Amino acid sequence: MSLRVAVVGLGGIGNTHAGVYMKREDCELVAVCDIIQERTDKAAEKYGCPGFYSIADMLASGIQIDAVSVCSAGKENGGDHYTPTMEILAAGIPVLGEKPISNEIDKAEEMVALAKEKNLRYGINLNHRFTPAALRAKEWINEGRLGEVNIINMTMWINNPNETSPWFHIRALHPHSLDVMRFFGGDVEKVQAFFKRGPKADGPDGRRVCWSNVQANLLFKNGTIGHLTGSYDAGGSYGLETLEVVGSEGRFVLVDACEHLTFYPRRSRQTETYDYLGGMMGFNETFPSRIGKWVEQNIAGDAPEEIDASGADALHVQKIIEAIIESWETGTVVTI
Repeated sequence: MSLRVAVVGLGGIGNTHAGVYMKREDCELVAVCDIIQERTDKAAEKYGCPGFYSIADMLASGIQIDAVSVCSAGKENGGDHYTPTMEILAAGIPVLGEKPISNEIDKAEEMVALAKEKNLRYGINLNHRFTPAALRAKEWINEGRLGEVNIINMTMWINNPNETSPWFHIRALHPHSLDVMRFFGGDVEKVQAFFKRGPKADGPDGRRVCWSNVQANLLFKNGTIGHLTGSYDAGGSYGLETLEVVGSEGRFVLVDACEHLTFYPRRSRQTETYDYLGGMMGFNETFPSRIGKWVEQNIAGDAPEEIDASGADALHVQKIIEAIIESWETGTVVTI
């Protein structure tokens, strides 16, 4: 079977999705769509498929579409996902959306509810959990190699001068980091957070518009405790992302999503290090892994509740993010 796919939203990420589909033998890119006509025309020519300027026209064209990537952007990178996703789900077509699912919880809940009502597959591109290194580490947890998991620490920082709102940093970047923490630790029950604005010469009061640095404590429902450090004012050429999962019998450290994974046994110095598992060399290579899993699950006819990194998963992550914001604004520990 060949999955007939369309891509909506043809910025950089949308073209990344299209490029992945074009390279797969089990996919056929049958349509592209963007409200910016120049983007649509350029993509249609590049990929050799029909282009549309609206979802309505694409759906009315009669083209058979088995699944759609929704790669719109908008405020805080998630403001424009709602309308196209709802239109496509209403038409009975599975959707792979970009993160964040939505920065408005009520809209995210509507999308997840509609997918459930229609019994449709709905996934989100939370691609960090799809690396060979992350999957190897998850196997260690499932096998009991770490013992009981006690602590999960996550650091994600990049040098990013962009900002459009006070919460741009936490909402645009940390769906990834919090999904990874949840992938290893399960659902989060409580959060407590602090923020700091970084310096900016031409900003208000010499500070950035967005809260560009965050530290948040997390209590998982299973009792595991966690900590997130995030920044738009830090980073460098190495160690942009570091995950540490600590158990009663050992711990592992995963650096930069896929590049370096090390296991440290508690009672031995015999560590194990794996570099570039599966030949994955960097973050950009995570897109084929995540999109590939989406394609495979659709071709296999997996049930909607079996979708890895589902809309429901992404909704829980957004609730964590909003709870982190509420914690800072109220100075309290917030229960999700």
